[in-house]
Amino acid sequence: MPWPTGAWPVGAAPDPGRLDAVVAEAFDDSGPLATTYAVVVVHRGRLVAERYGGTLAHGDGSLEPVGPDTRLCSWSMAKSMLHAVVGVLAGEGSVELDRPAPVPEWAPPGDPRGAITLEQLLAMRDGLDFAEDYDDAERSDVIDMLFGAGRSDTAAFAADRPLAARPGERFNYSSGTSNIVSGLVARTVGPGDPYRRFLHDRLFGPTGMASADPVFDEAGTWVASSYVYATARDFARFGLLELRDGWWEGRRLLPDGWVDHGRRFRSTDEETGWPYGAHWWITDDRYGSFWASGFEGQSITVCPGLDTVVVRMGKTSIEHGPALAAWRRRILEALS
Repeated sequence: MPWPTGAWPVGAAPDPGRLDAVVAEAFDDSGPLATTYAVVVVHRGRLVAERYGGTLAHGDGSLEPVGPDTRLCSWSMAKSMLHAVVGVLAGEGSVELDRPAPVPEWAPPGDPRGAITLEQLLAMRDGLDFAEDYDDAERSDVIDMLFGAGRSDTAAFAADRPLAARPGERFNYSSGTSNIVSGLVARTVGPGDPYRRFLHDRLFGPTGMASADPVFDEAGTWVASSYVYATARDFARFGLLELRDGWWEGRRLLPDGWVDHGRRFRSTDEETGWPYGAHWWITDDRYGSFWASGFEGQSITVCPGLDTVVVRMGKTSIEHGPALAAWRRRILEALS
């Protein structure tokens, strides 16, 4: 199989007409999915469907038609990339999953947060009191972290939250938790430029993700809860790395078993009913699928049973999340 480090090899879907019809549904602006910027479908390592639409508005007032070279925001799909980065460090023995996470804010003797492990952080079962609310700025910790008081040091802001439950006791999806993990990575590899080089040397560079641009806060921490800008094709490259169990061109980038670590069931989100692993969501289907999810419907779906990766970038409201999930299922059915 040719690897897409430089350019994507192109192939044909088993039933191209059926797949194209489902892809086209995502670009119906009057439908429930609203605006879709990009859909990329990779089957058996080859690009079998690709379509772009819409325009991006930039801060200077200019409009950019979305195409193959357009960098799009990952939002929370970055969390799944962070899981891969932790895997690299775990494979080298630089971090340990089942020991208390070395977080400075929790170091004082007797601080109950000092018992939180890196494994619990990755599984979103740390017990911290963090409100992941995207609508109510008065009570939202994530809005304050990304755009308010916490934006200069996102890891410290999140680590300062008190416990709401004993570590390991409950699931609470939290962007703050991801930035605590990213802060731990920053202290391990070096904040700022060393962290950026680590990402490019160990993840983005080897897989050909040349467009990938992670965003850092003033403290030198990658805001891994929310921000990698990349093309849809480069998000698909990351999905292919996961689909191939961490291998790329004969080289193991992620340690043996790390992909399974992310997609192993640990919790069910009470609000959506979706199963969760470790910084990856799990699709309860017969193909063993799992997916990275971002605000407003960004997704990288990895489907081992059909040897498929599906990337969708766009803007879909939360209430239409079930329609988007149904569309992802139809994409996979079109390849079965």
